[in-house]
Amino acid sequence: MRKIFLFFASFILIVVAEKTNAQGCVALKSNGGFCTMSQHHQADSAAKWMLIANNRYFKSYKHFVGTDEQKQRTEQGTNVINHQYTLDLTVLRILNPRWSLLFDLPIEINSRSSLYEHSNVGRFTTHSAGIGDMRLAAYYWLLNPEKMPRGDVQLGLGVKLPTGKYNVQDNFHTSDSTTRLGPVDQSIQLGDGGFGVTFELNAFYDLSTALTLYGNVYYLANPREQNGVSTARGGTPSSGAVANGSYVMSVPDQYLIRAGITMAEKRFIFSLGVRDECLTVHDWIGGSNGFRRPGYIISVEPGIIYRVNKLSLYAFVPVAIVRNRTQSVPDMISSGTSGKNVHGDAAFSDYAVNLGVTLRF
Repeated sequence: MRKIFLFFASFILIVVAEKTNAQGCVALKSNGGFCTMSQHHQADSAAKWMLIANNRYFKSYKHFVGTDEQKQRTEQGTNVINHQYTLDLTVLRILNPRWSLLFDLPIEINSRSSLYEHSNVGRFTTHSAGIGDMRLAAYYWLLNPEKMPRGDVQLGLGVKLPTGKYNVQDNFHTSDSTTRLGPVDQSIQLGDGGFGVTFELNAFYDLSTALTLYGNVYYLANPREQNGVSTARGGTPSSGAVANGSYVMSVPDQYLIRAGITMAEKRFIFSLGVRDECLTVHDWIGGSNGFRRPGYIISVEPGIIYRVNKLSLYAFVPVAIVRNRTQSVPDMISSGTSGKNVHGDAAFSDYAVNLGVTLRF
């Protein structure tokens, strides 16, 4: 029973499925994709630290307006293609059976190829690489472990620090032979430029010695409305972008909801769940103007963990079943002024791959 509990604790802690994914232009940054249940309160009391290294990769290339896929973009070769890789290094300090602290550092390598960003003279690629936005969080189990061994609810409160560069620049082609330097697209910026506050709710209930239900809710509130970075790729913003406010990047809120079931079998844990992640249209605190690609992704999330002593290896692959690029505030402003429905698009992937290791010591 104790091994099952510890297995499950590792599972909740390491699942990332961010940054992301069925991912794409509206995918969560890695600090948003990292959802934690710090440890089961009956886990090995000798383990005071946990180190997690998660590798996450996805390729987004399918465009959606609302839930409608723009298949002609892929067929015509005019689609945007993003490759995004993140190494999340996370340290968890277990203070006692009820309290724990977390530190998360994402390291990102991203690329984005497109035609329209390069004056349609050819397909060219822009890049970004470096650390992302760090996160610090504290967690507390609400129920007494001695009285409620089969289930518990955990609250988490954290801060997201703007340590990731949010004005990364690269060269954009204006002709076959000339380029200009400008900020890369918001989707591959390393950070968002805002201090954020994270709220988490994690819960589990043991149906039996082998089966466990789990649920997670994560919300990142970014009070800053805009970060001042131009969306014109080194050029002059269009009059339309100035009119609707999309000439500068927004600092959006985001949330993540997960639920599912795990089954323990000897050294393995198998899991199956549903994942809903969203970059919101409107922020909970502060304004919502500026450029963002809001939307949500609902995925089926299978996973497997294998544990040897204090080492756990895992793989999780969330597969998109619903992708929806919702209307942004600039879209709504343009719709109101033009009298026509304006609805931007976003590129999504079919799935994301998360591979990693957890070490308890």
